Amino acid sequence: MAAQCVTKVELTVSCQNLLDKDIGSKSDPLCVLLMNSSNNQWYEVERTEKVQNCLNPKFAKKFVIDYYFEMVQKLKFGIYDIDNKTIDLSDDDFLGELECTLGQVVSSKKLTRPLVLKNKSPAGKGTITISAEEIKDNRVANFEVEARKLDNKDFFGKSDPYLEFYKQTGTGWQLAHRTEVVKNNLNPTWRPFRIPVQSLCGGDMDKPIKVECYDYDSDGSHDLIGIFETTLTRLQQASRTSPAEFECINSKKKQKKKGYKNSGVVSVKLCQVVKEYTFLDYIMGGCQINFTVAVDFTGSNGDPRSPQSLHYISPQGVNEYLSAIWSVGNVIQDYDSDKMFPAFGFGAQIPPTWQVSHEFPLNFNPSSPFCAGIEGVVEAYRVCLPQVKLYGPTNFSPIINHVACFAKQALQQTTASQYFVLLIITDGVITDMDETRNSIVNASRLPMSIIIVGVGGADFSAMEFLDGDDGRLRSLSGEPAMRDIVQFVPFRQFKNAPREALAKSVLAEVPGQVVDFCNTMKLSPPNSTPAPNPAGTM
Repeated sequence: MAAQCVTKVELTVSCQNLLDKDIGSKSDPLCVLLMNSSNNQWYEVERTEKVQNCLNPKFAKKFVIDYYFEMVQKLKFGIYDIDNKTIDLSDDDFLGELECTLGQVVSSKKLTRPLVLKNKSPAGKGTITISAEEIKDNRVANFEVEARKLDNKDFFGKSDPYLEFYKQTGTGWQLAHRTEVVKNNLNPTWRPFRIPVQSLCGGDMDKPIKVECYDYDSDGSHDLIGIFETTLTRLQQASRTSPAEFECINSKKKQKKKGYKNSGVVSVKLCQVVKEYTFLDYIMGGCQINFTVAVDFTGSNGDPRSPQSLHYISPQGVNEYLSAIWSVGNVIQDYDSDKMFPAFGFGAQIPPTWQVSHEFPLNFNPSSPFCAGIEGVVEAYRVCLPQVKLYGPTNFSPIINHVACFAKQALQQTTASQYFVLLIITDGVITDMDETRNSIVNASRLPMSIIIVGVGGADFSAMEFLDGDDGRLRSLSGEPAMRDIVQFVPFRQFKNAPREALAKSVLAEVPGQVVDFCNTMKLSPPNSTPAPNPAGTM
């Protein structure tokens, strides 16, 4: 019997009195959430944003996790002072951590505990506060907001305004969203943004919402411009022709200054509340996940007849390529109704002409590269291996473009009927990096995700670069990816872990990527009643 996910829980994190590790300024903290897997390994779930120059950060990004009543779900919150652009946290200063269970957080609703260092001694006076809330409302509010005539708080130049939205809770105001900073502008227009209704007002449309407008300062001493309160009911009345307008009031300035009117006006041009479909809504509503496998047959893998080769099949009938195909394919095949998987190889010389090919069907049948089930993929790989000559170079772009062609055709449908997942298994040294970057940026606009599993012991820094977790991947011309669609996992981290662990890590981001794409493109599940689309919106 599989564990039943009782509910989804949203965790909000803040810290007080963090250690100061920066000379001449304050720490720049970020919170990382780790969970404990069945074999007692910690794995990263997600990270908050980094808060610049701040020892008492309130993190705007929430952690949303599945809550299983019948399981002990161990959590570890790690706080790091981020000093560079690498994804790896081992080169950042550690400010302390808290280990607890999700049950403890859920039962206390708001948990404040001291942070400890790795040796369990106190991390100075640092504390962490985690608030938990069950997600009962899956709607989001899409906002378009601008402001005019904001007070100038800067001596040189103009204010750099940003907004913070707060939800009213039993214990005070809780940060729900922080916009980006618009530099040097007293009449800013912020980029469109979305806030889950749950985070904003817990689903109560008449619950007060507080909005604070600040002037950003890089040293962390942000100046308050003004504040207003409203409700989602009032905000929803906004339209582009008749915006909802709010005076920003700065009470200190109001007390001091006779004839004070306001510190500027915030104008909400759009606040549209829409249903947010979940991954399960899409799957149960008929969205098909199409799974394609691509296997690296380049010379750097070593001669398949030699036990040192990554393609060497052991007497037990396994190697890292087969293990990766089995563990990922076993999970994903449940979401594919016909269970016919196209499987390709790249980087080998193939019969009969011995030309190098960067996308050849493992079954050597170009008109029907499909294999029946994961067993079929494994069988095709075993049969193909002795018939090809491992060669090179290692080019990813042809196979990415191949799958992108099909994903592009699926775009012509008006519902979320198909999504494509490409699994590339490689020993890691990539030759056509520039073309691959361009291919990924193009594919980021399509219903498509790419999973790269790195086998062997190579340097995978190029793969980490393609996995855009530390910022947006850009094409050669500088065009950013619309979303992060690449997930890279080194197989060696899972060598001794149970088979499920690799699949869990590899597939962890796919549901979010499916939802993110479909919501961005405003696609409903095929078998659902269409979401209302009020007049005047895209």
